[in-house]
This record gives sequence, structure tokens and C-alpha cells, in this order.
Amino acid sequence: MRTLALLMALLLAVGWAIGAGPALAVNPDEQLADPALEARARELSRELRCVVCQNQTIDDSDAAIAKDLRILVRERLTAGDTDAQVMAYLTDRYGDFVRLRPPLNAATVALWSLPVLVLFLAMAAAIVYLRRRPSAQPAEAALTPDEEAALEAVLAERRKREP
Repeated sequence: MRTLALLMALLLAVGWAIGAGPALAVNPDEQLADPALEARARELSRELRCVVCQNQTIDDSDAAIAKDLRILVRERLTAGDTDAQVMAYLTDRYGDFVRLRPPLNAATVALWSLPVLVLFLAMAAAIVYLRRRPSAQPAEAALTPDEEAALEAVLAERRKREP
């Protein structure tokens, strides 16, 4: 078992070294000639979500819309837009959903607080239910003197029969 784990780790390390790790979807024809602009484009691309894949950045996605977004980011940067202007343009066009980390606003506060609110309401309902239900065991009632005498008589009879 230990040998198998060591072999798997070695294969993963070799695969990573020869370039078999995660590949970015950015094609060479999309890259900008200016390394500074390309670095800015890559930084912005890490902040943008592929609207088709949803949990991938546009750099990681092979979807056609992701390619279009990568090209659009580079066009806007080449035109002289700042990073903030590019993000504002894409947010205006696609909404906050295009950002991997959407800004805090009324819609996102409601989105993130709703599950917590539902959890608290469920806990409150469970507490109310548990407090209102009848107890499983009724309270023990004391025996009357007549019942105690009858019980003692039955027990005495049983003791006489047992050896």
C-alpha cells in the first residue's frame, strides 16, 4: 500500500513537471504583445467567472463565451481602460454574476443571509415543537393506602408460592 502511494505521488510529480497539470484555456493568439498589459489581463481574468461554466475563471474555461470575454478584456485594456473600468464595463454588461467575488450589496446580503435565517427559523420551530409536545412518560402518581395494601397482599401471595 505504501509503495502504491509512493508510485502515485511520483507519477503526479512527473506529470506536473512535463506540463500535464491544469492547462489554461488562453490561446497564444489571444495574448497581448505587451507583457504588462498581458499580466493585467491575466489578473482581471482570474476575477471573472465564465457565465457558462460558472465555477471557472474565464482563463480556465474552454467555452466560447469565455474566449469572447478574454478577448474583450484585452481589447478594453489595449484601448486604455483601467482595470476598474474594465470590471465596471463587464459588470454593467453581464451583472455581478460575472465576478467570482461579487461586491457586497442588498442582493448579495439577502442571498447569503437567507440560509442562516432559515436555519434559525427551523431551530426555533424545533424548540417550540419540543416544548409543546406532551412528555413521553406520565408523572408517577402515588398509590393510595388501599392500593398499597392490595399490592402488598399480591406480593405476599407470590412469595409464598415461590421456593
